[in-house]
Amino acid sequence: MRAATDARLQRLLGGERLASLRKRLRRRFERHTPDDVVESLRIDRLTAEEHAALAALLGRPQRYSGSLQIDLRVLDAAFQNAGIAASLRDALEQLDGPITHLASARLALQTLWSDVIGACHHASLSALLQSPAGLGLLKRLARQNAAAAIELCRRAEAVLQRLPAQGLTRSQLAADVLGDAHALDGGQATAALVLAVLRRSAPQSHDGDDDAPIEAAANGGLERNASVERDREIWAQAGILVNELARPVLFLNLPTREAESDRRRAGEPSYASLRALLRSPPTWDVAHRTVYVCENPNLIAIAADRWGADCAPLVCTDGMPAAAQRCLLLQLSEAGARLRYHGDFDWPGLHIGNQVMREHNAEPWRFGAADYAAAAARISFFGLPLQGKAVTAHWDGALTTAMQQCRVAIPEEFLADSLLQDLVCKS
Repeated sequence: MRAATDARLQRLLGGERLASLRKRLRRRFERHTPDDVVESLRIDRLTAEEHAALAALLGRPQRYSGSLQIDLRVLDAAFQNAGIAASLRDALEQLDGPITHLASARLALQTLWSDVIGACHHASLSALLQSPAGLGLLKRLARQNAAAAIELCRRAEAVLQRLPAQGLTRSQLAADVLGDAHALDGGQATAALVLAVLRRSAPQSHDGDDDAPIEAAANGGLERNASVERDREIWAQAGILVNELARPVLFLNLPTREAESDRRRAGEPSYASLRALLRSPPTWDVAHRTVYVCENPNLIAIAADRWGADCAPLVCTDGMPAAAQRCLLLQLSEAGARLRYHGDFDWPGLHIGNQVMREHNAEPWRFGAADYAAAAARISFFGLPLQGKAVTAHWDGALTTAMQQCRVAIPEEFLADSLLQDLVCKS
């Protein structure tokens, strides 16, 4: 209500008791511009108090009715003759502020956000904002403020112009470009917008897998910190390091063209951090060679103890592969390696298998229905029952059926003897 509102108007139509009525009346006027001639309107679902207020304004009998046809010419004249307001519309604006023409407001808002998109010069960011989801994200991040959105886009463009990088830390990128080492931390608006752009060109991951979500209880919490890991990987694909020393990738006997270093570590499991893989990637000598991939670190230790330097190249995903694991698998695949994957025979293991085989064009390694059935026939009476929602093994649909029938989980280590047969290098 405006400070100068006539006290009589306040008594006739103001107050909380008639707020709902005023709101409904305002909606009628919002459909018209101030220059439109509106001669009458009908109001329904009136309370007794609302009907009494309108009847008094119109000089009508107080006999209650749930609806009322209002002749605006009569009502406007009544307001004018009393010196209270120029019209009903004017009275409503005095009490609750200007009435906006909805169509004009929508057009103005569309034009405003079109101008925001037009101000973007980075092609990938502009493409993102052309989509309803992308523009919706920007509006949420900017809290519906167009000026804030333009500033946010300018910051995101400045970051995107520095990408891809090669082993630059996220904090350094943020400090160099935005003057704040934490400006691209998780949860920051600029980081969210940049990641949204990067995701559009990144390979699809398990986020879009129809197997997700998988219960976190199995396999040490498969979905634990999944979003953080996914963001780390997206940054890594753009050459940006986030917590680059976390979860290094474990491997055994991966050959490179640096023969001397291969001899020094032959037979001993090695780790490579995401930092090392991005900043100083080895020259992998794996073209047309089979590289085996397992899920559990224990299998690496077993293979190293059994075969040592004579073990075939072996990489461990350590559960759901994180940024370092995925970076190494990508490098090996691009270097021409033939990847073969084995994991736990449980639902999370199948979920991981789907991702590794889809993303890195890996093949199953003793990881089919026949392998499961043979192992299930030998498993101890005390074997673990399968837990959680079933997952379809996209490389072998019969595997899922077999697991649903036997209802027993089989850890990868239980298959160690048969897997080791494949891992010894034949001379």
